[in-house]
Amino acid sequence: MADVVELQFQWPPVEKMDATLGTLTECWKLSLSTNCIGAINGLANMKKLRVLGLSRNYIKSLMGLEVVGDTLEELWISYNQIDKTRGISALRKLKVLYMAHNLVKDWPEFTRLQDCPLLDDVIFLGNPLMEAMEETDWRRAAVKKLPQLKTLDGEPIIVEFEEQPPPPPPAQPEGGDQGNVAGEQPPTEEPA
Repeated sequence: MADVVELQFQWPPVEKMDATLGTLTECWKLSLSTNCIGAINGLANMKKLRVLGLSRNYIKSLMGLEVVGDTLEELWISYNQIDKTRGISALRKLKVLYMAHNLVKDWPEFTRLQDCPLLDDVIFLGNPLMEAMEETDWRRAAVKKLPQLKTLDGEPIIVEFEEQPPPPPPAQPEGGDQGNVAGEQPPTEEPA
């Protein structure tokens, strides 16, 4: 049995995922990118699947992935027609999600990625949600929603997006009047 199966750029293209995929019981990496697949199916017996490549297809939904929720670590699903992230919650071991150039436009759909506790590498470029914002604002908001991220859109997360504590107050001068700053004269009283 093959442990890596790559069926991208097929002619004629693969049009559907069916039960024949279930015969690939030892497969840990399956690539069906650049085909004409419209829905995710047929993964039920793929108990060792860790990496799934479905980029450049016609997929509209993440439904069908729940059967590999206990093993799938990487999902490459860029350049599809996905507008909702329903189904992502089942992927408890997911670490990498490449979902660029889809149709996600709402924050609740992005926020659903919080249900994947190990997720630390996300590519979301080209989705209407991201495209509607300045890059810095997008990165700041995305990291706030997914604080465990190490990489967003191919770039490492840096500490500039973390909340910085306020600077400490200036040191008080030793001895003398604690109310005065060095070099200031104490206030004088006006004659009555």
